Amino acid sequence: MTLTTTKDTPASLIIIDDHPLLRRGVAQLLELEDDLELVGETGNPEEGIALAIQLEPDLVLLDLNMPDINGLEALRRLREANYSGRVVMFTVSDHEDDVVAALRNGADGYLLKDMEPEDMVRQLRQAALGRMVISESLTALLAEALRNQRNAPTTPDIHSLTQREREILQQLAGGLSNKLIARKLDITEGTVKVHVKHLLKKLNLRSRVEAAVWAVQEGIDR
Repeated sequence: MTLTTTKDTPASLIIIDDHPLLRRGVAQLLELEDDLELVGETGNPEEGIALAIQLEPDLVLLDLNMPDINGLEALRRLREANYSGRVVMFTVSDHEDDVVAALRNGADGYLLKDMEPEDMVRQLRQAALGRMVISESLTALLAEALRNQRNAPTTPDIHSLTQREREILQQLAGGLSNKLIARKLDITEGTVKVHVKHLLKKLNLRSRVEAAVWAVQEGIDR
């Protein structure tokens, strides 16, 4: 495990991935950026969870398929430990079930390892700013998954929402976190959480990701 500390202002990241060459490559890539800083890296998920809790980085880049503890279990443990930073899955898997499971279990993004370095840096910047990030090639897959896996007895109805709930749904469609939505609408983060809970129930959707995808499909993000 490699660990550095910093008091500078760049967004801080750690990598949890069992491939040393990949970790080294990401580290070298981030060394070229002034606004993103790698503060820790490990191939051991247990160490990575402890590292994230200790350092509280802005962002955790988390592999999906690892021995002993997979990425979904590591994600669950991070959220149970109240790690409040962003968690982005970084994987070779573009399987629908993996993407949906990660996002429904609290991931803030899902990036594929075959992406171009420049695109990866751009996506990490967006994630560090509080936005949801998804590899472009997975957008259609997510929309199809939403259509196929929704078990609600009725179709979501935008007219069931209050004006405030519609405003929040629009921000969800833009990939904003609760904190950024609260800041933009000048309300508390707790109020945003309550509105998100209510709008999901009204729309018969199970996650903010489903709500965001549906809103984009319906043109509510515009």
